[in-house]
This record gives sequence, structure tokens and C-alpha cells, in this order.
Amino acid sequence: MAVKIRLTRLGAKKAPFYRIVATDSRKARDGQYLEQIGYYNPIKDPAEVKIDAEIAKKWLNVGAQPTETVRSLFVKEGIIERK
Repeated sequence: MAVKIRLTRLGAKKAPFYRIVATDSRKARDGQYLEQIGYYNPIKDPAEVKIDAEIAKKWLNVGAQPTETVRSLFVKEGIIERK
């Protein structure tokens, strides 16, 4: 099973709110996930990001691949280092 760390969309039309989740890469974007890692609210100024670093590092250590957006959020939060 290939695990991805990606965003799942919540919120109303034109008011997005995202959860950062670890999920099987074959599942739908807003489908079932393995574990919630945090959330991202781009509507607030500045954008609100809350990530549980321990859970994120646990998933990265077992081989989960973050998407580009999640990778940039992890870099901003200091969870992973910029390449």
C-alpha cells in the first residue's frame, strides 16, 4: 500500500478548509484516510496551519510521500528541511 500525505477538502463553496491526512494513494481525495495529521485554513490572513509534528515525522519515517503542497507546508513549519 502506497501511503500519501495530502490535503482533503472541507468547507463551503468558495471557502475551502483542508485537513492534512495520511491516506492510501488509491483512495479518493475526500475519501477514507488512515490518520489526520493537522489542518490548513488558507482563508485567514495569514493562512492558519496546525500540524502535529510527531505524527507527521512518524508517517515520513515509514515511507509516506507528501504532495508538493503538503511538502511546502512541512518546510514552512520546520518539519522537513528544504532540499
